[in-house]
Amino acid sequence: MGYRRGAWIVAGVLLLASPWASAGEPVTQQRLRWDASTLGNHRYLVQVAAPAAAVHVVIPWRRRDAHPEQVAVIVTGPDGKPVANVLRGGMSQAQGELVFEAAQAGSYAVYYQPYVSRGRSNYPTVNYAEPKDTADAAWVHTVGTDARAWRKLPEAKVSRYEAVDDFDAYTSMERTATPEEVNALLAARANERLLVFPETREHPVRMFDALPESWARRGTGGALSDSALRGEYLSFQLGAWAPRGKVDDVRVSFSDLHHDSGASIPATALTCLNLGGVDYAGKPFTTRVDVPEGRVQPLWVGLDIPASALPGVYRGEVTVAADGVPAQKIPLAITVEAGQAVAHGDDNPTRLTRLRWLDSTLAQDDALVKPFTAITARGATLDLLGREVKLDANGLPAQITSHFNERMTGFAARPTAMLAAPMRLVVEDASGTHVLKGSRAPSVQTDGPAKVHWQVPGVAGPLQGDVQASLEADGTLVYSIALTAKHAVTLRDIRLEMPLSHGMAQYQLGLGRTGDHAPADFQWKWNVQNNQDGAWIGAVNAGLEFHLRDEHYLRPLNTNFYHQQPLRMPVSWDNAGQGGIRLHNDREAYAVEAFSGPRTMQVGETLHYDLVLRITPFKTIKPSAHFAERFFHKYGDLDAIKADGANVVNIHHATPINPWINYPFLEPAAMRAYIDAAHGRGMRVKIYDTVRELSDRSPELPVLESLGHEVISAGKGGGFSWLQEHLDGDYIAAWHVPENRDAAVINAGQSRWHNFYIEGLDWLARNEGIDGLYLDDVAYDRTTMKRVRKVLEARRPHPLIDLHSASQYNPRDGYINSALLYMELFPYIDRLWFGEEFDYEKTSPAYWLTEISGIPYGLMGEMLQNDGNPWRGMLFGMTNRLGWSPGSDPRGLWKLWDGFGIEQAAMIGWWVHDAPVSTGRDDVLATSYVRRGSKTLIALASWAPARTDVKLVIDWQALGLSPRKVRLVAPAVAGFQPQAMFKPGDAIPVEPGNGWLIVVE
Repeated sequence: MGYRRGAWIVAGVLLLASPWASAGEPVTQQRLRWDASTLGNHRYLVQVAAPAAAVHVVIPWRRRDAHPEQVAVIVTGPDGKPVANVLRGGMSQAQGELVFEAAQAGSYAVYYQPYVSRGRSNYPTVNYAEPKDTADAAWVHTVGTDARAWRKLPEAKVSRYEAVDDFDAYTSMERTATPEEVNALLAARANERLLVFPETREHPVRMFDALPESWARRGTGGALSDSALRGEYLSFQLGAWAPRGKVDDVRVSFSDLHHDSGASIPATALTCLNLGGVDYAGKPFTTRVDVPEGRVQPLWVGLDIPASALPGVYRGEVTVAADGVPAQKIPLAITVEAGQAVAHGDDNPTRLTRLRWLDSTLAQDDALVKPFTAITARGATLDLLGREVKLDANGLPAQITSHFNERMTGFAARPTAMLAAPMRLVVEDASGTHVLKGSRAPSVQTDGPAKVHWQVPGVAGPLQGDVQASLEADGTLVYSIALTAKHAVTLRDIRLEMPLSHGMAQYQLGLGRTGDHAPADFQWKWNVQNNQDGAWIGAVNAGLEFHLRDEHYLRPLNTNFYHQQPLRMPVSWDNAGQGGIRLHNDREAYAVEAFSGPRTMQVGETLHYDLVLRITPFKTIKPSAHFAERFFHKYGDLDAIKADGANVVNIHHATPINPWINYPFLEPAAMRAYIDAAHGRGMRVKIYDTVRELSDRSPELPVLESLGHEVISAGKGGGFSWLQEHLDGDYIAAWHVPENRDAAVINAGQSRWHNFYIEGLDWLARNEGIDGLYLDDVAYDRTTMKRVRKVLEARRPHPLIDLHSASQYNPRDGYINSALLYMELFPYIDRLWFGEEFDYEKTSPAYWLTEISGIPYGLMGEMLQNDGNPWRGMLFGMTNRLGWSPGSDPRGLWKLWDGFGIEQAAMIGWWVHDAPVSTGRDDVLATSYVRRGSKTLIALASWAPARTDVKLVIDWQALGLSPRKVRLVAPAVAGFQPQAMFKPGDAIPVEPGNGWLIVVE
């Protein structure tokens, strides 16, 4: 993922510069106090009154790391140089004892968590330095090693704790209580199994395996007092500690809050985020919370204060109960101030008012998204944009047709039938073959203009069937098929048969194959090492994506992390490794058979043979809009960008206006100024923001950590030092930007953080004026992607969303095709950038068409790796992206486009059967950009192994030109081609991997 630029270190200060005209001052982050890479992030300063051969000090550091005795300590003198003569005494979490030589009086620094960072800077491996004996033997002999004798030495005075910067500093909630303090607290609370500590949002719980000093000194229980504005969302915590054994099923309930005047805030205004909420799909859920012995479980509570609340103090109580534990009541005293909160307080992330976003249902509906049209039902025939689905009596598709034309710019006079025969679900036993039959015709119900559903009961021999299905306006069919045994039975197979028409089944990708012509015969088996559960098969204007799942499906992690949360093998389809998929070309059809193999089922046992189908293309391509939108993919000076001809700017993270990965809320003034300046120049700005990993700068991170692994994926920890020092260790370390010390953790694939993300985009569109998103690989599914599109369309005119992916076809990502991984998102995005690690040189035209271009799905794109192949790219309307690297410079092609008038041309690709220009070869291809009756731009590109002379086959009538009156001119374009002239019928020389752009006029 070679992106993230725009930050510079100067004299130890991180400068995030602002190179746009009249858009504010540079953003300067806090200066680092010392070189953390050699000394670590934390130190204590100690004062030595007079030089001495040895001084003694006990540092009450109250550390949260479990084994301080295993970590080195570095002492530096007033001159900043390391002191070699140092002896370590007792090292515990509570304190550390040291003796060191003090050659001069003054301030000495004790660095107590030095680390060594190795590996790739963006995925660092940080290990804490082990203790080393650096003391001179003679000095050790003089000082001795008897700790009792050390106490007679001159005593150094502990001055203060410091961190390398404010962000790295341990908070008061990370100073551990000493064993003596813990024992005293427990003695005062003899036999209590659950101790509850109320705490305000200003002091989020950061330790889950230790008690903070402040709690041990203060004691358990007591009232929670806080204040907020009218209309503000106030959050607070209840820290539940189980010191004497596991505590099961912790529950929280609330009373109404009462004002002295008799006014009240109802109990329903309070919620506990840890005990449930609304999931990413808009469904309510509850969570059971158990507290293991010795653990602290923060229970985060949100109070949505009504905007109409009477100012003053509201009193009530929170009750905390658990199995076998007496209920505890925590008094609440909430002062509602006279002021009015703006947007619940959301404009200040540090106030944690945005926690209410976790349960948002914004844009969670069945409304339409452009350009899709409402689904219409004519009995069992369902019409949607460019496609039609006819249901069989069992609820499965009897026929699917596409009305898209091969040019992908409109609709054909004759539709393309995708199925050679109806799909069938077949059950085979000793008595024969039984096809699932519906007991009644499907009755289609409308959920909204963008969704319909139906249910069909049925039977397949010994199995009772229940088919529940839905169709959405983008062309997604979702089937939940439950098969229940009417009696104990031994089966030979349960399989799905999809007989595809030969005309449609031209290309295939997925199942461990990269995009190419559909194989004549191929077989695939389930394997958890591979992120594979389906495929796409089709032609440019008619295709079908399918995935086989069961009721336990959970989206795997992607982009380097697949094996840490791999595909859950569907019990039904996989059948302990006996299931698989066969593709074979029969005389009647291109047959797709998903089989599950022999098994036995007990009476009443149910298996779920779930199926997801997507009908492609999703929409038409719009070449004129594609060519008009010129991307600059880097943060930079807006006037210079505009002068280069770009009009859309993509802003990564690690830039002045968007410093932190996937948390673009902490520099709002700088972001707004830049975007306003761009809009004033007629330009649009899109920002990097997605859900896959989350910056450690997110103020909500402690709350997310308290939710277990609902939002933060489980893992082995490690990574950059901040993560290891401030998180609980059970996470996956993700991207790190060394320039601004931004470290991230991996998010779970499906969680309430998606709700937060949607609300965040709405906030950005309303308050910052963003014109869209740059998505750099994505960890959410189409449910969230639809909401993204709806939110942006509601707030911004013509928002743009482009998706970049590195090739996922590798062992660490489970050999999944990027196009297949993200196809569910394609209906709602505008452009692809595929991408890093894609091979533009050694892959076939079929690979380019299906894996890179996006055209069979209704998208166009651009190239990235090694700046792409410009000649082959122009066959698909693709260039590289300006600003990305010194070699990525499409300005010469942009100039040619403008001179030709490409935005007024009809793009007719080499894949169109009656294309007006061709070469008569399969290894040298031509795409035409036709301005009929005026001129045509011909893109030629070669896959031939050697130089080839080609003669163009031109349908002059289709071009509206006369061969006697035209000339063929190849304009000079730097880095692309020299100027050349040809006549109709000339043999045009084409170098291998090269090509031409020829204007016919």
